[in-house]
Amino acid sequence: SATVGALVALSIVALVLSLVNIEDVTLPPAVKYGMVFDAGSSHTSLFVYEWDSDKENDTGVVSQTLSCDVHGQGISSYANDPPKAGDSIKECLDKALKVVPAAKQRKVPAYLGATAGMRLLREQNSSAAEQVLAEVAKTMQEYPVAFKGARILTGEEEGAYGWITINYLLDSFTKYSPKAHTWVRPEAASIFGALDLGGASTQISFMPEGSVANWKEGSKFTLYGYDYSIYTHSYLCYGQNEMLKRLAKELIAVRGELGGNYNETVSLSSFRTSPCTSPSDPRLGPGDRNVTLEGRGDASGCLAAIKKLFNFSACGQSQDCTFDGIYQPPVRGQFIAFSAFYYNFKFLNLTEGQTLATVRETIGRFCTRSWEDVCSSCYPEENHQRLPTYCANANYILTLLLDAYKFNETSWNNIIFQMKAGSADVGWTLGYMLNLTNMIPAEAPAWVKGHVPSLWAAAITFIILTLLLGLAALLL
Repeated sequence: SATVGALVALSIVALVLSLVNIEDVTLPPAVKYGMVFDAGSSHTSLFVYEWDSDKENDTGVVSQTLSCDVHGQGISSYANDPPKAGDSIKECLDKALKVVPAAKQRKVPAYLGATAGMRLLREQNSSAAEQVLAEVAKTMQEYPVAFKGARILTGEEEGAYGWITINYLLDSFTKYSPKAHTWVRPEAASIFGALDLGGASTQISFMPEGSVANWKEGSKFTLYGYDYSIYTHSYLCYGQNEMLKRLAKELIAVRGELGGNYNETVSLSSFRTSPCTSPSDPRLGPGDRNVTLEGRGDASGCLAAIKKLFNFSACGQSQDCTFDGIYQPPVRGQFIAFSAFYYNFKFLNLTEGQTLATVRETIGRFCTRSWEDVCSSCYPEENHQRLPTYCANANYILTLLLDAYKFNETSWNNIIFQMKAGSADVGWTLGYMLNLTNMIPAEAPAWVKGHVPSLWAAAITFIILTLLLGLAALLL
């Protein structure tokens, strides 16, 4: 009878299991978060990203959850009072913790990347730069996040990560094909170049035709299972704020003029606070004094003065050269121009792909208007501290893109001035996070036997009862 009882028990188990539709399923991946501070020369921003713990071809699928602008100037402006640099980022950290679940906060990798403003400060006063970084690091360590470091990015890192961000947001690396039910790689022709103009530096990054001859200007990445080799270069002191300082200093040194019937008084001491303006320039004379710059609305004169800021003669007859003897292969493909490229042209309504002739005409027309007209009649809501800079900034952008990077009448149409793609900001921080997620081990998916919940519960109950009955039969 014991044998019969055991057989009955096993038969019931087999019957129950045969009634249950068993299939392998994967538990939903856990959502992870990361945060990156972009500590630029003129301001700091915090971006919070999230992604699933499983990864697509070894690169995390990341989306932007929060962006927060820190009040005040960039952290390099706190060189004389480093603790204020740490205090400045607290408000954005508080906002970040409100969007990250409390249970996950201590596992959130948090980074701060400083760019050209801190590169200049390090060059001028390395001790002050270290103290500023130490203070922001101290503040971040006080929060319940996994602080991973505060560091100064190289210019080439800044450019390369901006390139990754753009192409990720525009689905240039991979996109999901509903028809194939899988991720596919678009054609290489869809890869975009990146043009970034900040306050203290500017970057250009793109995939050239063939290989990069000078690998000092090259970067290699593996993204979504494919290798990419790009040209990238960063020009320190050629961001728009440092350019304006250099321009003003040159105009003072040669008794030149600004544009737009605008008067401005500057102190010579302001040129001695940055390595970009050659603090020991003998043309400025000894000591400190105030100098008044008077604009005359001479657009061509403004453009000519800006071109003198570049050493184009250092390239000789070479076509693979920008200025100052810097190697660059010919530009290729479409480009996204963001940051100050975008904001200056947006102000002049030049973001919708106008021809180069239209751009030149619009800039020239703006630069020859009187200051009174510009200030009171046309742009009453614009910040009056920025208004006087748009003429010089726009002419500088033309010089940089046409004379330095060698875009022409035809390739100009390949430049798209844009600051967002989808709901995410264009910049280096997302590319930084995408690269960092490659360093985060993918969690192995948890496999279970999945069923309709009520059926699964009933099956478990029947199995337990059957085993108990079988055991009882054996004992009897």
